[in-house]
Amino acid sequence: MTFLDDFLIRAALAGVGVAVAAAPLGCFVVWRRMAYFGDATAHAAILGVALSLALSLPVTVGALAVAVIMAFAVSQLSHRGMALDTGLGVLAHSALALGLVAVSFVQGVRVDLGAYLFGDILAVTKSDLAVIWLGGLAVVALVAWRWSALLTATLSPDLAHASGFNPKREGMVLTLALAVVVAVAIKVVGVLLIGAMLLIPPAAARPLARTPEAMAVLAGVIGITAAITGLWAAFAFDSPTGPSMVSAAALLFVGIGVITRLKHA
Repeated sequence: MTFLDDFLIRAALAGVGVAVAAAPLGCFVVWRRMAYFGDATAHAAILGVALSLALSLPVTVGALAVAVIMAFAVSQLSHRGMALDTGLGVLAHSALALGLVAVSFVQGVRVDLGAYLFGDILAVTKSDLAVIWLGGLAVVALVAWRWSALLTATLSPDLAHASGFNPKREGMVLTLALAVVVAVAIKVVGVLLIGAMLLIPPAAARPLARTPEAMAVLAGVIGITAAITGLWAAFAFDSPTGPSMVSAAALLFVGIGVITRLKHA
């Protein structure tokens, strides 16, 4: 077996696809301080997995449906006056617990919960790869199309109104894009690590970028590097693949941070 075996090439392409989709969206997660929002949406996806198994549907379909419902539920709670972090915490942990319980009641199906919690990128099939890349490209296209409006609404809702943009509508765009990324990434890094791939590459890219566009591109490069490096490390050291990818991203974050501090010392 070599690193260039077919299943490893599919795994690498899947990791790259998730990194490309997560990079621009992750920038808005960082700018808007939505890290917990991403975690809550991702945790809810396990409930979608249970729904898919019970109804014999593709996992991506159930995960996407529940992720969308979860994201909009959190948005409604925040608009009704509940503290956002409280609403996110309640919904995130409740959805994860309910999902795990629901999966245990699915009859006639053997479920490897570890694959959904931490990902199983080495088991990605050609059809999974198609879903990941189609979903990822759809997210990139959506964010690129609404880039100016999203950026303006992120900077200032008042400025967005003055520019003819609806901040609530742009928030809906981000919510939908986040749900799609969660749905396509569940097979790669799992529901517990999706938030890390959304957050860490943009956070690492932030000190290096002078413009928002540059930050999005650099986040993509860092995410791709982390995906390939983590996959290689998992192959070389027989470690879990999803956590290895996130660990690689974390090391890049620390390394860039140290270099940046030394440069400005």
